[in-house]
Amino acid sequence: MKILFFGTAQVSRTYLEALHKGANEVFVVTMPDKPALRGQKLTPPAVKTYSLENNVKFIQPEQFRSEVFEEIKDFNADAGIVVAYGNLIPEIVFNLPKYKTFNIHFSLLPKYRGATPVQYALINGETETGVTSFYIERGLDTGDILVQKKLCIAEKDNSETLFNKLIPLGIEAMNETLELFRSGKTRGASQVGDPTFASTFKKEKGRVDWSKKAGDIYNQFRGLYIWPGIYSAVSKGRLFGRRIKFIDVEIFDASSKNKNFGVVLSIERDKGFVVSCLEGKILVSKVQPENKPIMSAWSFIQGGQLAIGDKL
Repeated sequence: MKILFFGTAQVSRTYLEALHKGANEVFVVTMPDKPALRGQKLTPPAVKTYSLENNVKFIQPEQFRSEVFEEIKDFNADAGIVVAYGNLIPEIVFNLPKYKTFNIHFSLLPKYRGATPVQYALINGETETGVTSFYIERGLDTGDILVQKKLCIAEKDNSETLFNKLIPLGIEAMNETLELFRSGKTRGASQVGDPTFASTFKKEKGRVDWSKKAGDIYNQFRGLYIWPGIYSAVSKGRLFGRRIKFIDVEIFDASSKNKNFGVVLSIERDKGFVVSCLEGKILVSKVQPENKPIMSAWSFIQGGQLAIGDKL
């Protein structure tokens, strides 16, 4: 099958590799090289790197100008697939393939339309999620569903572990969708239910509000594990005004009521320190103090920088 593949990120490379090894003829559309890290050196997308290494034809258009459109049209694709491309695709382009273009989305649509479905499923304490293949159309993740596969979310899952589970599940959904096309089954089903949205967020999303329940803070940690992480500034204590990033936390107590929240209540030997929430308590076991390397919370406490009674 001739596949027009739109993708850019590392996760996209995984899907491209599966397509390429599946004996499909693939034409890749990916984003231009971008400056990265401190040196701002132009860095190719992961999808481009794979294409170069495996002699897969690719283009990196800044915009979908007429010459780009003609090149894509000349490929005469059977199906288009989008996985973490990172840019809007014009309708005239995504309608070019014989079977149109479908996207792989990491949620059970219409839940969590948008850019951060995995993060928000965790932040909101969902116990189930999945992947959806659906036809691209003008609306944001609104197209008809082709294949949907479900997955239980484990209590200890964070955004990294959940992504690692969803990626192979999405490849299964992609391959099943292509099999439907091969057998002539190209009709999708309308999305059913009230949509929810998972918009992009800024670094400030990681600031902990200790006036919430311990379970909510733990879910915030799980959802923002990859980026930006969760953090607090010390408002009372030796480190007043300094920011502490919490690299690993767990629920120490889920139900106690605390009038004073955000307070270091106790030190747990060889483990870390316990902070009060409005309801429940959080045990912090690994931290990154401002301008310092990551360390165990126990080592941090041993350094005398934080004490019982300090407030975050």
